[in-house]
Amino acid sequence: MAGVEQVASVGRILVDPGQVLTQRFRALFTLKNLGGAEAIEWIGKAFSDKSALLKHELAYCLGQMQDRQAIPVLTAVLRDAQQEPMVRHEAGEALGAIGDPVVLDLLKEYSRDPVIEVAETCQLAVSRLKWLQSGGEQQDGATDMNPYCSVDPAPPAPRRSVPELRRALLDEDLPLFERYRAMFALRNLGSEDAVLALADGLQCSSALFRHEIGYVLGQMQHPAAIPALSAALQHAAENPMVRHEAAEALGSIGRDECLAVLHCYRGDQEPVVKESCEVALDMLEYENSDQFQYADGLVRLQG
Repeated sequence: MAGVEQVASVGRILVDPGQVLTQRFRALFTLKNLGGAEAIEWIGKAFSDKSALLKHELAYCLGQMQDRQAIPVLTAVLRDAQQEPMVRHEAGEALGAIGDPVVLDLLKEYSRDPVIEVAETCQLAVSRLKWLQSGGEQQDGATDMNPYCSVDPAPPAPRRSVPELRRALLDEDLPLFERYRAMFALRNLGSEDAVLALADGLQCSSALFRHEIGYVLGQMQHPAAIPALSAALQHAAENPMVRHEAAEALGSIGRDECLAVLHCYRGDQEPVVKESCEVALDMLEYENSDQFQYADGLVRLQG
């Protein structure tokens, strides 16, 4: 167990804009793994940073920690109209991930936000909380378990065939929550057919939905996703949220062809895409190295 001073040492790296972004990311994931009130406090301090990518990742980590002590800072970020949409969206998703019904009214309020990505995220979070309240975890006991140990914005749909799940995934008349359930069911299947079905989702109309497709393809790390993810990253008119997620997914997959595409876009004019390529290349370097862990903030302090 890390002491307060060790947490503070890692926290100071996270909040220091003079540090390179890749080291700040590693510090963030170290704090996420350490957990506790001090780690949450340090993560909260970094929301004043100028990097939308970093702030988005701060909110993501707070959601994955599932500690209700993070609710006040996430609430403040969601309410702050000056924050970038991708940061506010991630704060809404994180509040849903924590799963405390105390935020239900807040999420309902922001389900009508004028920023569509924020509104859709909060609608999903409301659906997740209602699913939890209705005992969904017990009712869906036969549902495939998540092999990635992430806290997702929707539970996977009960097991069905890939064509059935693909139809639900791409049906824009279905509620977004049901389509997300199909998305996570396909992810959990893990087959090449499931990957290709998910890749078709990168053509759907919701930028939030396309960004989540990129995220799950990154979790799966299947080379069959490389062409679709590369196309999404290369498409300059695509929403930056989607391009950023495609870049990080390519970094997770870690093949040589991923490396080539990421190097091409590490100088992109869109800051969140540029920074995502830098972070993805750092993740890729880690994947191809003999380093023990990516979240190595404490190790580096001892070095």
